[in-house]
Amino acid sequence: MRPLPEGLKAHLAGRTTSLCRCWRLTRRDGRVFGFTDHDEPIRFDGTSFEAASGLAASEAEAEAGLAAGTQEIDGALSSLSIEEKDIAAGRFDGARVESFLVNWREPAERVVLDVAELGEVRRTGSAFTAELRGMEAQLDRLRGRLYRRRCDARFGDERCGISGAEARFRVAATVVEVEKSGAVVLGLPGPVDLGLFEPGRIAWTSGEGQGLFSDIAALSDAGGGRLRAVPLGGVGFAVSIGDTVRLHAGCDKSFASCKARFRNGVNFRGFPHLPGNDAALAVAKGDGRHDGGPVVP
Repeated sequence: MRPLPEGLKAHLAGRTTSLCRCWRLTRRDGRVFGFTDHDEPIRFDGTSFEAASGLAASEAEAEAGLAAGTQEIDGALSSLSIEEKDIAAGRFDGARVESFLVNWREPAERVVLDVAELGEVRRTGSAFTAELRGMEAQLDRLRGRLYRRRCDARFGDERCGISGAEARFRVAATVVEVEKSGAVVLGLPGPVDLGLFEPGRIAWTSGEGQGLFSDIAALSDAGGGRLRAVPLGGVGFAVSIGDTVRLHAGCDKSFASCKARFRNGVNFRGFPHLPGNDAALAVAKGDGRHDGGPVVP
């Protein structure tokens, strides 16, 4: 049972109430946004909750025990704080959402209804619907390690053992051309090893995409000290000539690359000699090879 502040409890026991819903969104980059379905702004805890923001709560379902419930908020892109390009660029993905029930006459009389994570955001014209994933949903996330041939570490992290901050794994570049297909041509200060960066990422360090990352789907030499990069899935913001980026090296997670390219085979976090389905399900044959003996890589 959720405890209620005495003031809110007394207010709820009265014959009439002055209640509204408030939402506080905290993006992963630290920016905080406040919204309310009341017709006037409300302020508490150092956050101003914007009125007439186009946000409203939809139907919510709760499950007993640890099962994850479902909840959504509907809205229109009418708020000056929410722009379509930011949603498309993924700036709100994974944002922390706190839901409050507030007495708008006395904002100190309030209670936290839920703390969730912003999940899938669906857009239709000038409106959007955002899925709220409760804390229980984190129980469905994969924990531990996967038994597979490829490495499950992230390039440059502690488990990888290689410092991704080394100069050879980061290259600054400038956008010199933007193609209609979504590919960008980058001007470089010097030659680079394409093999290091083709499975890597682009960090956008200026322009509308500043602070965002894009995985690299393809990378090729465009001649004249330039590279042609194709961001995986495109980008959700406008890229302009003169925008600066930083290329981050990546790894294809194979044991061959880890051993030959990075000389890091001792830290490989996969199981390269794990027998595949063909070996695991093979039956004994009289060919001198598949005789039912131990499977040796």
